[in-house]
Amino acid sequence: MKALRSQAWFGGTDTIAFDRRAWMKNGGLPDDVFDGRPIIGICNTFSELTPCNRHLRELAEHVKAGVLEAGGLPAEFPVFSCSETNLRPGAMLFRNLAAMDVEEAIRGNPIDGVVLLTGCDKTTPSLLMGAASCDLPTIVVSGGPALNGKYNGTDVGSGTDVRKFMDDVRAGVMSLEQLKQAENGMSRSAGHCMTMGTASTMASMAEALGVALPTNAAWPAVDARRARLARLSGRRIVAMVREDQRLSQVLTAEAFANAIRVNGAIGGSTNAVVHLLAIAGRIGVPLGLDDWDRLGREVPTIVDLKPSGRYLMEDFCYAGGLPVVMKEIADLLHLGLRTVSGRTVGEIVAEAEPVDGKVIRPRSRPLTANGGIAVLRGNLAPSGAVIKPSAANPELMRHRGRAVVFRSIDDYHARIDDEALPIDATSVMVLQNCGPRGYPGFPEVGNMPLPKKLLMAGVRDLVRISDARMSGTAFGTVVLHVAPEAAVGGPLALVRDGDFIELDVEARRLHLDVPEDELARRRGAWRPPEPTMTGGYQSLYVAHVQQADRGADLDFLVGCRGAAVPHDSH
Repeated sequence: MKALRSQAWFGGTDTIAFDRRAWMKNGGLPDDVFDGRPIIGICNTFSELTPCNRHLRELAEHVKAGVLEAGGLPAEFPVFSCSETNLRPGAMLFRNLAAMDVEEAIRGNPIDGVVLLTGCDKTTPSLLMGAASCDLPTIVVSGGPALNGKYNGTDVGSGTDVRKFMDDVRAGVMSLEQLKQAENGMSRSAGHCMTMGTASTMASMAEALGVALPTNAAWPAVDARRARLARLSGRRIVAMVREDQRLSQVLTAEAFANAIRVNGAIGGSTNAVVHLLAIAGRIGVPLGLDDWDRLGREVPTIVDLKPSGRYLMEDFCYAGGLPVVMKEIADLLHLGLRTVSGRTVGEIVAEAEPVDGKVIRPRSRPLTANGGIAVLRGNLAPSGAVIKPSAANPELMRHRGRAVVFRSIDDYHARIDDEALPIDATSVMVLQNCGPRGYPGFPEVGNMPLPKKLLMAGVRDLVRISDARMSGTAFGTVVLHVAPEAAVGGPLALVRDGDFIELDVEARRLHLDVPEDELARRRGAWRPPEPTMTGGYQSLYVAHVQQADRGADLDFLVGCRGAAVPHDSH
């Protein structure tokens, strides 16, 4: 076994080693824990302000038990927890801050290997980004989805059904009292969104990448098998330290290719695009938007889960979870890759047993024949934009319409229900200045709710285009992540009311039908928006955040810096 990193802290007989061992012993640790036992950091995103992760303290105890059983010493530590629901002006603004916290906490402490306890949307990518920049033996344990929501005798899913309910309220077909009843039945247990939203998608991406044990994505948070998985992960990380199986040995280019194809098969969130680009940037794997389109274009969506389909994560679990999905598309995957389980992808999927073919469909009966994430380009998005075909309206996938432009999300809220707003079922809604710099923080506002007058007329979808993101639980014909964004002078900033916009998903085209000389005139008159806040982390973020097509990481955080620390603290 390679010499333990933690021995640089606790080995030897000098004053510093004496002092460190003495302080650690105030927790009741005996002498022999410092004689070559791997120290396993448990990186915990528990927070009572992050409802999805509220149960992670209990889950950490199961990880600790596994570490102890395998002869390691567990050491839990907290890191910044990004709450999707509570954190303003948006969790994505703080993903990179959390990743900085994780990276420095891992590197600066006497840790030989690390278990990442994740759950809510941004906690999985932020922890993986930080850990990738250190490159120690690493394993992910997700908190798991909540149980299916229940309302009026039916299953309802977080986010997806909320949006449908809100449209029904605005259209006058659902009362506020009925909405309250639905609210009380939505989140019935600990855990994250039980739809195939970003949390479930990123848990699936961790499993598909090989950095989590099989079935990590699917077991509900309150299922005893989630606790067993945590315990087994605790055991396994100790073995990984002894084998020196570092994160860079798992997060290879082939592993990212597997994850992109799995994302297409599950109908995963568009947010996976920016997160996997950022994680790849940290570990040093070249990955771009074109790879998403090339690798995912022919992959059928075979998981019938909301928002693309009908079922929820609890049903997905009982149908066999991600190993069954990967078995169904095994011919598209790199099966020889070794995962953190110690086994190869091929060995894992060989054991998977399909259940009924309803929730996880066979390839011969897909939900969408060509799933994945479509990458669009054109004069409106020179650096790319994305759309999720499995959650879009097939009738709008090729469309030409006049733009109705909102300069900001505040402008949208102020005017969307104005009866005088010149909008109809053929219009294209355009939202500007909601990208990484413009908001700032790249919020989930791209799936703009339709105006009340159209909802009341029975219209439930329009083409919507923005430099923002949308929740993984959302749906509709929504073009997102337009790059360059409006706030840096991208072509999206030049769109005006009444301009014709052409969308052709099959041709991967997004075109603003305005003469180039007119665009040049508008470009000359354009001025960047004033920042909403100056100083502090937000100013650092705005000055250094990359565009969506590069993962929206901070430019100075890209790359793997390793775990070496050149100087001691005393």
